[in-house]
Amino acid sequence: MIQLGTVRRGAPVLTLRLIEIKVGKTSYSYITSVLDPHILPPYAVADLYRRRWRIEEAFHTVKRLLGLSYLWTGSINGVKLQVWATWLFYAVLVDLGDAVADELSLPFDRISLEMIYRGLYHFSVAYDKGNADHPVKYFAAKENQDLGVVKALRKPVTKLDLSPFFTPP
Repeated sequence: MIQLGTVRRGAPVLTLRLIEIKVGKTSYSYITSVLDPHILPPYAVADLYRRRWRIEEAFHTVKRLLGLSYLWTGSINGVKLQVWATWLFYAVLVDLGDAVADELSLPFDRISLEMIYRGLYHFSVAYDKGNADHPVKYFAAKENQDLGVVKALRKPVTKLDLSPFFTPP
């Protein structure tokens, strides 16, 4: 437990829980207002934080790649339509990425949504020429690996050392 700030007579303003988890040789620290470890175990905090980045990645992709950082109109209806259409297209892009991952028997996080998005132009050209008929098969084909749809492997992620907090069944 850590305490932040003081009011008169030295009473703490806020009591928080500091959670430290070691991954390989690296230590990570998290702070939570949930004080009871039975309600929020340390391994759950680390997992929630990891999942938080998936949401951040989605917002980053929608804003940067799909252009939602700029609004085309000032009318409320136009803004609603742009936001709705962009998120709908993002959902289709994720679904396409998931189908490509399944076709290649890879986990979804190995597929680059950005490169699928950029490869849609190449698919449409191949489709118009009669050289492709299905986007999933096109992106999964060996001759199209130069599109960069499959992310390069990074060094392996080490497992969390949860032994002091959690014993698997």
